[in-house]
Amino acid sequence: MNPLLQNWYFHFPNFVLAAVMYTALGRLLLSLFVPPHWNNYIWRFFVRITDPFVRAVEFITPAGVPGPVILIFTILWLVIMRVVFFMLMGAAGLLPTVGAAQ
Repeated sequence: MNPLLQNWYFHFPNFVLAAVMYTALGRLLLSLFVPPHWNNYIWRFFVRITDPFVRAVEFITPAGVPGPVILIFTILWLVIMRVVFFMLMGAAGLLPTVGAAQ
């Protein structure tokens, strides 16, 4: 059986968290060069994917913090979520092994 399918419980959540994290990083970098309400389809995609996470971070962040800093905190929280997920999977003994015998 394909190891990716065999360990879906680890790879799928890790992939989703990584995709959102890197999309938020792309949004942060792109926001340095474009206006906040740009109508480009790539920008709209980045905003649509990351907005639920940015809003969650905005909820727990003081009101005076500017938008780019909230994006940085969003990326930081996503990194922390990935590390905690990895540690929980390791503690439960559910991490995939490298070069496991088939």
